[in-house]
Amino acid sequence: MSENPSEEARDRAESAVGCLLAVIGVAVAGAFALHRAAYTIDGGFEAHARDWGVILVDLPLILFAGLVVPPLTWAAAVRRFRPWVAALVCVAVAALALGGLALWWHPRQGPDPGYGPGI
Repeated sequence: MSENPSEEARDRAESAVGCLLAVIGVAVAGAFALHRAAYTIDGGFEAHARDWGVILVDLPLILFAGLVVPPLTWAAAVRRFRPWVAALVCVAVAALALGGLALWWHPRQGPDPGYGPGI
């Protein structure tokens, strides 16, 4: 047996890493987004603060980005760099994407300021 893997084995390994990155990307994006949107999904007292825009638009788009961005970054980076450098590029792009999302996306986190303690 030769010590160098064949081209087909290398392509399979790169494809497997891309699929693994897609699963990890969805898991990380989901954990990040669902944690921030928990109050919006629950709605607070009698679900008065439930925001359907977050539930039906924002969360699916964030999960879709988590599914698509890491494998596409991997596919683009592995063509130009060695696999370990491509993995670092994927981690850097994911960190920048989550950081940008944390700066931009602010779902409601508590009751409206107009609600007081009552009588």
